[in-house]
Amino acid sequence: MPQADLAVLDPVWTSATITREHGYAVYDTLYGQDAAYRTQPQMVEGHTIEDDGKLWRLTLRAGLRFHDGEPVRAQDVVPSLLRWGRRDAFGGALLAAVDEIRAEADRVVAIRLKRPFPLLADALGKSGVNMPCIMPERLARTDAMSKITDPTGSGPYRFIQGEWVPGAQVVYQKFAGYLPRPDGTPSLTAGPKIPRFERIVWKIIPDAATAAAALQTGEVDWWERPTADVLALLARSRGVATRVIDPTGALQFLRFNWLYPPFDNPAIRRAIIGAVNQNDYMVAAAGDDPAMWNDRCGAFCPGTPLATDVGMAVLTGPRDLDRVRRALAAAGYKGERVVFMGVSDVPEIKAITEVAADMFRRIGLNLDYQVADWGTVVQRRASKAPPDKGGWNIHHSGFGGLDMASPASNLVLRGNGNDAWFGWPDDPKLEELRDAWFAAPDFAAQKSICDALQLQVFQDVPYIPLGLIKRATAYRSDLVDMVAGGIMFTNVRRA
Repeated sequence: MPQADLAVLDPVWTSATITREHGYAVYDTLYGQDAAYRTQPQMVEGHTIEDDGKLWRLTLRAGLRFHDGEPVRAQDVVPSLLRWGRRDAFGGALLAAVDEIRAEADRVVAIRLKRPFPLLADALGKSGVNMPCIMPERLARTDAMSKITDPTGSGPYRFIQGEWVPGAQVVYQKFAGYLPRPDGTPSLTAGPKIPRFERIVWKIIPDAATAAAALQTGEVDWWERPTADVLALLARSRGVATRVIDPTGALQFLRFNWLYPPFDNPAIRRAIIGAVNQNDYMVAAAGDDPAMWNDRCGAFCPGTPLATDVGMAVLTGPRDLDRVRRALAAAGYKGERVVFMGVSDVPEIKAITEVAADMFRRIGLNLDYQVADWGTVVQRRASKAPPDKGGWNIHHSGFGGLDMASPASNLVLRGNGNDAWFGWPDDPKLEELRDAWFAAPDFAAQKSICDALQLQVFQDVPYIPLGLIKRATAYRSDLVDMVAGGIMFTNVRRA
């Protein structure tokens, strides 16, 4: 039972985690990342680096095939990387340093750089969203702003289109032509990915009590994200195991649309920070056990090397809603209607959007709280239409902690206007600091820049952090060999 319905099949077009999980079943990547976040070769046999770091040659493993039987070639890799780089934060940074990507031979990709980019393999092997997946050339040439609906990949499972029932069921079949990496240790997205089940079926069961009963009776084997109120019950249930697979969790945030009033005004966005009490959001979404969440979260994932306390007083100081109302008035808020997208079918997200809606009302926003299923919200948030014509002013989302651990992969740290992640902040200072981070000579310099980036987030407010949820998963205890770090359907087997 997945966390939400699968509404989008293209893991390049969307940053939705559910589509990433679909992506790692259907597609493969040039490199992988193990649970210690080290980059390992995956589809590539290896690479060489020449010309003082400005020429990389990647050689594909022999025998790789797509689900349609066609071989995986360098000619497929080139447009796949170019399309992914247009949508992904890390990919965009890489493409900015690229002079040319070309197929030098059927199994050799040459990447000529304008300047050295030591993190090239890390970019191509990132395990978070957006997924750097390799597609057939015929699909990879699709414009990056258009969704792909044909999920032909070269991954361990094939998506069975004829058995897909949106809102109810998703089915995958083992791909007999998949060639697992022959060496290494299975870990997150690295090492041999061995499909041990003939079929994987996702059952969409939005009601938590029904889902818990289905797991307890063995009707289903695995519930990705149990709600906090039933987790203790499941932990005591015979034949059920619970655990936190990904210790970096998921950082939650509110995202503003910079294109339209009132949140085209930075002073109004800044004023709202003073109303946010991260503890309220975390207790509502993840329960009373503080071991399952973190408040006091800034721009970067807590517990990771670049996390910082600089400027955190704006989030951790005393909350004063009267002061927020005065600040909104002083900033020029005049009662404009605010469209906030709520979520109905993912309990964790529903709880967060309910807390946020209550907060917005209490500080005097003229709130239009529009509730829909998560799949609809994922698609609607891509709209740049005015809020009164199907667009929006605020939405909630969350990224894996690893995605928000550095400027390289943190999509909501981009300030590149129309090309930025949904909300489209135009913030040259954010971009300047991010570029400086990539060029920093050592970790100390990177850390100093991240301090400045966090201060800039609190100044211009592309988003407001709400806290980090450490998500537990629950499954029948006869399932073994799940990889640490995230939800993957390879290597897991029934004992």
